[in-house]
Amino acid sequence: MKRMMAIIGVAFAMSAFIVVGDIDKIINALSAGNAAQFSSFYDDFLDIKLPEKDEIKNVGKNQASITVKSFFDNNGIKGFEKTSQREMGGTMYLTGRLKGENKNFNITLLMKDRGDKLSIISIRVN
Repeated sequence: MKRMMAIIGVAFAMSAFIVVGDIDKIINALSAGNAAQFSSFYDDFLDIKLPEKDEIKNVGKNQASITVKSFFDNNGIKGFEKTSQREMGGTMYLTGRLKGENKNFNITLLMKDRGDKLSIISIRVN
């Protein structure tokens, strides 16, 4: 029984490190303005809300990648500054400011821990 509890404890600790590592990778992708690297963390389906556009619900990963890359390219996104990060259960929130060529944008990400990696399930930019 002690051995089983130790194994569970180690597995839980390892998953926490994976999530922390994924958050750092997401922040680095946003900081570099790298939409392709950022999109590698998308869930299979997600919700996206971009400025002056209708919210897109349950969009596939490929279409979401195209949409966000277009937004990054059109606005010259070149940086990111984190303002807040929270975790509630298996859900994480990350908020910050995307730095564009002529304008900055607030961004909020909602992410779920999918066991082996963190997946972005919602992107809201305003």
